[in-house]
Amino acid sequence: MLDPAFRALAQLDDPALLWPVLHGVAWSALAFALLGGGIGWWAHDALTQANWVGPVLGVIAAILAAMFLFLPLATAIAALFVDGVAAAVEHRWYPWLADATPAPLGEQVIDGLALGFRVLLLQCVALLLAIFLPGIGLVLGWAISAWAIGRGLFVTVAMRRLDRRAALAAWRANRLAALAQGALIAAAGLVPLLNLFAVVLGAAAMVHVLHGRRVVTPGPA
Repeated sequence: MLDPAFRALAQLDDPALLWPVLHGVAWSALAFALLGGGIGWWAHDALTQANWVGPVLGVIAAILAAMFLFLPLATAIAALFVDGVAAAVEHRWYPWLADATPAPLGEQVIDGLALGFRVLLLQCVALLLAIFLPGIGLVLGWAISAWAIGRGLFVTVAMRRLDRRAALAAWRANRLAALAQGALIAAAGLVPLLNLFAVVLGAAAMVHVLHGRRVVTPGPA
């Protein structure tokens, strides 16, 4: 079940994959900076009455909130780059596939925002579990995030080639492998710097989950 992630990492020498990954990372980094800066400013302003404590608490609040909110935001951003990532993976590993017909940009944006919002809602549930059920709540929260990202990202990738009904059927057939990738992404999303790459590379891994039973020796990059 780790093969899809390893194959995604192994293809980073391919410019066709590296460019959409770097674009996704750049937008994710910008979003993280704006998110952290905005929350830090708000927290600092709200805590100005606490003298020097205000800036310190503001920085801590900004870091924690940005880490918590970043994964849903990165998931939404990654959805915008799914077509470029998937095309690069399919070209190298599954050359017999016909060209996919990507959805219009407007639909991709809407789907990406919807996916990010669903992940955000479940992240809120995960946070509450982690707060009120220390220890086991953290594990349950990670499992919830893994499910949300694994299912959402797999279905997004599958819908490049399938209608929604067929994509959901493919999800059920590949549930364990997709959830394994979701678990890796959810864990990597908590690690600074690694979280910038996690979801975009996760999209590449999901292409392998979708087509994984038909792997051949990869062609030239």
